[in-house]
Amino acid sequence: MMKFRNSHYSNIPVYTLSALLLFMVGCKSSAEVTTITEKNTLTTNMFEKNLSNWEVWIGAVHTSVDLDVDKFDNVQTGKPLGLHKDVKNVFSVQEENGEAILKITGEIYGGLTTKKEYGNYHLSVQFKWGDKKWEPRLTTKRDSGILYHAKGPHGAFWNVWMASAEFQVQEGDCGDFIALGDVYGDVPSDKKMRSDGKPYFVYNPKGSLTPLKWGADFESGQASKATLHEKPHGEWNTLEIYCLGSESLHVVNGFVVNNVKNIRYDLDGKTYTVTKGKIQLQSEAAEVYYKDLTLTPITAFPEKFKGL
Repeated sequence: MMKFRNSHYSNIPVYTLSALLLFMVGCKSSAEVTTITEKNTLTTNMFEKNLSNWEVWIGAVHTSVDLDVDKFDNVQTGKPLGLHKDVKNVFSVQEENGEAILKITGEIYGGLTTKKEYGNYHLSVQFKWGDKKWEPRLTTKRDSGILYHAKGPHGAFWNVWMASAEFQVQEGDCGDFIALGDVYGDVPSDKKMRSDGKPYFVYNPKGSLTPLKWGADFESGQASKATLHEKPHGEWNTLEIYCLGSESLHVVNGFVVNNVKNIRYDLDGKTYTVTKGKIQLQSEAAEVYYKDLTLTPITAFPEKFKGL
């Protein structure tokens, strides 16, 4: 989800949210996660008929949407539809060649959110873009995102998403880190300047450790990926997030493109270290598909990624 800078299936059976992916089950607490060995896969492309482990939050409806509800030109400030009000079937699961695929239409901003919090894990998912785009991003890059360590209420950011760390899923920008709301962190990065004189930051494992949050006391709330490793439109990509304690790695098709350290949460005048949180998948005005989402407990980052 690019917030602050420029940067089809036919004849396929579609199932409603009653069949949506249960990516994570069986973990009662973050403490349990740390005691499970890395060889144990917590879940692999699991399903649940009654969605008891998921919540669906739908944001404000744009004026272009064919729906008899209150509509808004500015969906960032408009009144959201709210919890479990997916009246346009923004999130659904379809089957293709025997595989279950999560389809996000993007027609209305929204989030598919785990009810439980998770920490110390390796998240892996396959994703590819569809063709459709919607207002208010009809003429901009296709956009989505994986939000992790999500905290607080639904709608804290733009009346849609929770405060969280974001693994950006956007054309040409997959793997960027964006701080949403009052969850933020530090990224080793190089500071650069735009033509308008405003700074931006690019991940560099040997760069200066820079606090990133959107606020008066911070220069930016985003760190761009180090390098581009996305595949062409319509092809499947492998996205991975490694979360260990308050640190995370962003990996795109096997390449580390970002590293967030000291993830924290500002609440009621205090700052708390964040080592676990909910996970959200965004609907943000673009058609996108996800499959094979797994969550595996870890006790260390992979040796192959050290220093990258």
